Amino acid sequence: MDVAIRAEGLTKRFGDVLAVADLSFTLHRGETLGLLGGNGAGKTTTIAMLLGLLIPDAGLIEVLGHDMATDRFAALARMNFSSPYVSLPHRLTVRENLRVYGHLYGVAGLEARIDRLAAELDLEGLLDRPGGELSAGQKTRAALAKALINAPEVLLLDEPTASLDPDTADRMRTWLERYRIETGAAIVLASHNMAEVERMCDRVLMLKRGRVVDQGTPAELIARYGREDLEEVFLDIARGRGFAAETEAAKPGARLRTE
Repeated sequence: MDVAIRAEGLTKRFGDVLAVADLSFTLHRGETLGLLGGNGAGKTTTIAMLLGLLIPDAGLIEVLGHDMATDRFAALARMNFSSPYVSLPHRLTVRENLRVYGHLYGVAGLEARIDRLAAELDLEGLLDRPGGELSAGQKTRAALAKALINAPEVLLLDEPTASLDPDTADRMRTWLERYRIETGAAIVLASHNMAEVERMCDRVLMLKRGRVVDQGTPAELIARYGREDLEEVFLDIARGRGFAAETEAAKPGARLRTE
C-alpha cells in the first residue's frame, strides 16, 4: 500500500480557539511532507492528532491503513515521534532510556540497535550519561535515537535539529534523508528552519490560523511568490502578502489585514 497517512477534514478546537480547521492531505511512503506556519498555526496540534494523543473534533485519520479512531495501536507500533521539547526521563541514562522505549516497541536485537544508532547519531560517548546532564543539542540527538529505535515506517518530526550546531544539523539531515530512501519511510516535518524544509521536503503545507493557505513543492511555492527562497515565501504568507493573501481575500466576505 502506497499511502502512509490519509487525513480528511481534521478539525480541532480548544474552547473558542479553532486550532485546526478542515485539514486534509495524503502522504505516500518514501515522501516527506513539511508543515509550515507561525506559532499557533496548528502544526503541533496536527502532529498530536496524527499520533492519537488528541482526538479530532471532526475528520478522519488513517495511518498505514489503520483508522486512528478505532485501531490506533496497530499503527502506533509502526510509527514514532521526535521533539527536542519533550524530555526523556532525566534520571535514566541515554542507554536506559533507549532500552525502555525499545522494550515498549518490542525491538528485536535491541542492544545492537542501540549501538548502531549511537554510532550513527554520535551518541557513543553519551550512552551512560543521565538524560538530565545532556546539553540541549545532545538531548536533540537522543530524542532522534528514541524516535528511530523501532525503525518506524512513519516518522513525525517536530523541529528535529533544534539546538544543533550547523555541522551536526547537516549530518542529522543527511542521515534522515538516507533513512527515508533506504526504508521507504514517510516523514512529517514541522520546522521553522526554512532551509531545512526546502532541502528535505517533497511537498509543503503552509498553515495560518489552523488552515491551509497554500501548498506545493518548495520550488513551486518559491516560483509562485516570485521569491528567492522558502523563507521569503513564509514571510509573505505570515504578513498577508502575495498569492495566499489574494486567494484568501477573494473568498466571499473575507477581510484580510496586510502589513
